[in-house]
Amino acid sequence: MQARYLAGLYTLAELGLLLRRQAAQVGMEQAEVWIGLSDAGNGLDDFLQNNFNRPSLVLILDFYHPASRLEELARVYHPGQQEAAQRQAEQWCHTLKHEGGAKLLEDLLAVGPPKGQAGREKYTETIGYFSNHKGRMNYPYYLSEGWHIGSGAVESGCKTVVGQRLKLAGMHWRGYGTDNVCHLRALFKSEKGQWQAFWTRHVNKRSIFSQPK
Repeated sequence: MQARYLAGLYTLAELGLLLRRQAAQVGMEQAEVWIGLSDAGNGLDDFLQNNFNRPSLVLILDFYHPASRLEELARVYHPGQQEAAQRQAEQWCHTLKHEGGAKLLEDLLAVGPPKGQAGREKYTETIGYFSNHKGRMNYPYYLSEGWHIGSGAVESGCKTVVGQRLKLAGMHWRGYGTDNVCHLRALFKSEKGQWQAFWTRHVNKRSIFSQPK
């Protein structure tokens, strides 16, 4: 899979501009559908809407985040019963993936809260989460269109681009060094030609490499 990476200590505003620039270079402006896939973390929905603001923008919630919440809820219903909790979680996750978030929310409401205050709190939290995000959980449709529903490729990129370089044994970084190394590492791990193009444009043409007069 070809990919272009951006890495550094950016603000969201700075990152949005750079992402749009990269997207334009690979033809995103000609795409019929734009998709924003995220874990819906703080500010990310606004970030996607502000920087990729087509009216038809499709926002997808990374499947594995609601799935992990269902696993936590299943353990509340079946305390100390690992196999039963796993079966329950798998059943809910199957419904979520093949029937969507709205149907899964109906099933959870029909079941009702588990016993105990902690269980009721977890249930209420989960119901709120699915109520807020069910519009981003139409996974049967996304899959029928051939779209990704998980951000695994991006998370893998975080490990290979940043983690494998900056998190080696004994390493300690300050902000300045982190930012610069991340920029270089992103170029180095991006698709073929990005690394060479950067150095050709930004370094090899500089006068410091020319012969002294």
